Amino acid sequence: MALPNGAGGYQLGDGNTGEAQLFVQGAPTALTASATLTAAQLANGLFTSDTSADITATLPTVADLEASISSASKVNAAFEFAIVVVDAAYQVTVAAGTGWTLVGNMVALESTSARFLARKTGDGTWTLYRVA
Repeated sequence: MALPNGAGGYQLGDGNTGEAQLFVQGAPTALTASATLTAAQLANGLFTSDTSADITATLPTVADLEASISSASKVNAAFEFAIVVVDAAYQVTVAAGTGWTLVGNMVALESTSARFLARKTGDGTWTLYRVA
């Protein structure tokens, strides 16, 4: 089924601007130690960290990401995810997996959150942008 197109854009829902736009959000993935993230964890879109040390969250290889999220096959396909750092003393650094380019500050600082946008830039390549 195609979405209705009017005046150059697409409208999702019935257009009631005073209503919240609801979506499904799984429980956050807890980052408890440095590790390589999975494509499924990224697709869930929400991470928390409450550790007793600084940790590194490494992105999966682009090959693994594209095998798991097969609908992300077009250049400029994108998705977002967030990391919420609960601890007041430690931070999370996002590191590149094979095929990734990182743009912006990849460190989610103590007692803050960070929002990222992943975008397919070509065959076997993605760019991760820090957007907030």
